[in-house]
Amino acid sequence: MERLRNFWRELVSTLRDRPDEIVLDIGARGELLVARIRLIVTVLLMLIPLVNFVAGGRWSETVIGFAATGGGAALSLLWLVLALHPRRYRWLPYATSASDITMETVVMVMVAVTQSPAASLNTVVVWTCYPVSIFATALRNDGRLTIFTGLLAMAEYGLLVAWAFLQAGPHAALWSHDYGVVSLNLQIQRLVVMLVLTVLTAVVVYRIQRLVLQSGTDTLTGLPNRTYLVHRVPLILDRSREAGVSITLVIVDLDNFKRINEEHGHPVGDRALRHFVETLGDALADDEPLMRVGGEEFVVLLQRSMGPAWERMEALRERVEAHPLVLEDSPGDRRTIAVTFSAGLASCPQDGIDVSHLMRRADARLLKAKQTGRNRVVARE
Repeated sequence: MERLRNFWRELVSTLRDRPDEIVLDIGARGELLVARIRLIVTVLLMLIPLVNFVAGGRWSETVIGFAATGGGAALSLLWLVLALHPRRYRWLPYATSASDITMETVVMVMVAVTQSPAASLNTVVVWTCYPVSIFATALRNDGRLTIFTGLLAMAEYGLLVAWAFLQAGPHAALWSHDYGVVSLNLQIQRLVVMLVLTVLTAVVVYRIQRLVLQSGTDTLTGLPNRTYLVHRVPLILDRSREAGVSITLVIVDLDNFKRINEEHGHPVGDRALRHFVETLGDALADDEPLMRVGGEEFVVLLQRSMGPAWERMEALRERVEAHPLVLEDSPGDRRTIAVTFSAGLASCPQDGIDVSHLMRRADARLLKAKQTGRNRVVARE
């Protein structure tokens, strides 16, 4: 029972908070995928009024169909153009989802006005677009968007149902010759289905976020791992160049870590890693991400040019050196293990404009730091 409560508590927290940057980046690609699918589906939906016209269907249905699909295609093209610039428009997922839901409601209103409210509420084809729009939010990896879309769909459809029954009056039956009687019970069931689908989609989003975070997080230290370096750092570099801000990438390698493992055992080596991360992490600012990219190798991003970055890393090196790992396995058994690091720096854009070039330059300078005695920071070959 406690595990279930923890699950729901974590689920609510995840859906309420802003997703991790890696999750948002993946979601931006999902937004582009949805935009492409939306345009294709909207164009294909034009076949429905065309078939209705050829088959001798009602003229009003054909006009509504072409108007809705034509307008939807134009709007879908706009959303696709905006989605080609990932995360430039933070409001885009909410705008597109609200547009999808409202477009479906508008079509139902047009059917209600031109034919009858019963025809609108008993049209299954149009109503099924609501669940599709809700479930499509899973591709954006943002639980807030799923909840927003689900509640909006329920609100708009609920208002449409209330309006239709108010139009019919308290004692009159809501029906049409072609679509039959509208059951209030059925309409309530549809709203419940929307709610259930919203919850299920939110759980799917939660699971996706957890899997992404687990794949991008080092289990020993809790730091972002190489996934963050590959997927997130390039975006940081791109934005820094656009803003004209220098960024320095630093490769940090613990000195003599192999010796610690050999002399004290791997459990102590793990404790040394966690101690190093805690000591260094306590001194790093929020805009100075620390990543573990190898066994004892880390990467730090500093929003500084080369000179100030070197000074910053030198101060951090002194801090780590001044805080050795203290082991007290039993009373009177106290051991102190020195923990130091060497570092190589590379600055963007001077040393490179992408991760691979910066990593190569920083690694060459790290090698020089190792060769010249360790426990030092090198910014030049």
